[in-house]
Amino acid sequence: MSGRAAHVRPGIFYGWVVVAAAFAVMFVGFGSAYTFSTFLKPLQAEFAASRGSVSLVFSLAGFLYFGFGVVSGPLADRWGARRLAVAGMLMTGLGLAAAGAARTLPEVCLAYGLGVGLGIGTSYVPAIGAVQRWFTRRRGLASGLAVSGIGVGTLVMPPCAAALIEALGWREAYLALGAFAAIIGAGMAFLIIDDPHSRGLAPDGDPPAPRAQPGVAQRAAGMTVRDAVRTRQFLGLYAACLACSFGVFMPFVHLVPYALDHGVPQPSAVMLLGVIGIGSTAGRFAIGGLADRMGRLQSLLLMFVGMALTLAAWAALDEAWELAAFAFAFGVFYGGWVAVLPAVVMDCFGGRNIGALIGLLYTSVAVGTLIGPSAAGFAYDIGGSYTLPVLASAGANLLAATILAAASRARPDAPQPAAKA
Repeated sequence: MSGRAAHVRPGIFYGWVVVAAAFAVMFVGFGSAYTFSTFLKPLQAEFAASRGSVSLVFSLAGFLYFGFGVVSGPLADRWGARRLAVAGMLMTGLGLAAAGAARTLPEVCLAYGLGVGLGIGTSYVPAIGAVQRWFTRRRGLASGLAVSGIGVGTLVMPPCAAALIEALGWREAYLALGAFAAIIGAGMAFLIIDDPHSRGLAPDGDPPAPRAQPGVAQRAAGMTVRDAVRTRQFLGLYAACLACSFGVFMPFVHLVPYALDHGVPQPSAVMLLGVIGIGSTAGRFAIGGLADRMGRLQSLLLMFVGMALTLAAWAALDEAWELAAFAFAFGVFYGGWVAVLPAVVMDCFGGRNIGALIGLLYTSVAVGTLIGPSAAGFAYDIGGSYTLPVLASAGANLLAATILAAASRARPDAPQPAAKA
């Protein structure tokens, strides 16, 4: 399916179709990944494993799906986002199905970690990078709408996974999720087109430039990767995301077992992931558009502060309604972080190498995701409590806010196009 063959009825800017396709890719990929918390106790029971060792399965997947962006981003800049996104969704489906067939915990770790990790890593950065090129004035809103697929997936998929586990068992549940990811995810990924200029269009649906011709791609403006990574802005973003990510994914793995440990019934505990999804979706919709007006870099700073405060509050909560309030508030700030970050990268460094730069930036998140959730699990195994890792997660996000504030006060190393709408 070529760029010329992808038609919509007159009046609809194709950039919104790209947003919808990216939304679907993230709904399927991350929604499937964030069902892991519902599988944690069944996997513990099946393989007589500790909470820390089972948490390593998710940590490996998270490390790969953020870390592999450093490979998939440049490949998307060269080969096109569609090919990478389709391949990633197929790998995600295969990994989930293989996890359902695994006979040992290391096999689950390899199947889920490699399949889901590499699958999302192959599709996420290319999809979100493609969205950035289709918009200028409404980039924050478009990015927020696209990544809200993660929030909606977090809302919908864990309860569906819990119902599948209850009805079929955890193995069959993984097989069903794998089929869903391969069919729906890969099908929607076919709608992604990299650049409006390839269709004779301009960003935001504006009239094309006089020299723009359908099917003729134009080189996007922006910094080279080599120049960008030497700037204080990129180094500050990288360090802030590294610090943040040590704690930001802890709720996705440990909130459900935390709630169960405090006497919250199983259905209510599982729904807490859905509440994170609701908050995340609200944050992506609301904060993405708000950031276009108040400044995207300043909005990103507020997201780090918000995540720090909500994580600190979590350490004192144990009632179901309190945990639900935490889950929603945390989800809002987490969703805003995910929505605003790619737009900030585009603002600072332009679109010439947007996929490569987002992928490189996400290697910082990969390191934190590999260490944070598993370290929290092992801390629980040793001390029987989540208090220390929860407070450490809050402190890591405060550190991220401090780093970003310092970097944002530094003199810009390069022009920053479209920092505000």
